[in-house]
Amino acid sequence: MFNDIGALELLTLVVLAVLVFGPEKLPKVIQDVTRTIRKIREFSDSAKEDIRSELGPQFKDFEFEDLNPKTFVRKQLMDGSDDLGLKEIRESFDLRKEMAEVTDAVNGRESASSNGPAATEGSKPDLLKKPAQPAKDERPPFDADAT
Repeated sequence: MFNDIGALELLTLVVLAVLVFGPEKLPKVIQDVTRTIRKIREFSDSAKEDIRSELGPQFKDFEFEDLNPKTFVRKQLMDGSDDLGLKEIRESFDLRKEMAEVTDAVNGRESASSNGPAATEGSKPDLLKKPAQPAKDERPPFDADAT
């Protein structure tokens, strides 16, 4: 919760607390706040245990953190059983490799992953290759729907 508080912010909070409550009342306020936080934690833990005991043994591995949608999705899609094949898709998709191939094609270099022109002919079209010019007496293809 307070992971992003730096030293300067903490020092500012301490100075502000001393100014608001005074040096005489500050220890008492800190004790009251810590006692209240401890009571809230105890109440929360006892409520969780009551809910777990009421749910029964079939929910023995139930965690309240799973009710958070982010945690639920992460647990079901990333860690759980891979019914949808997402792990293979995630591992097969390499954005850096794809971007390097596109960059090489734009710059006119041979891709590092291809093994010469024979590898690109069967799998991927060469975007830099100019189309062959038709012979002078050959007519371009006619598309009746386009006219």
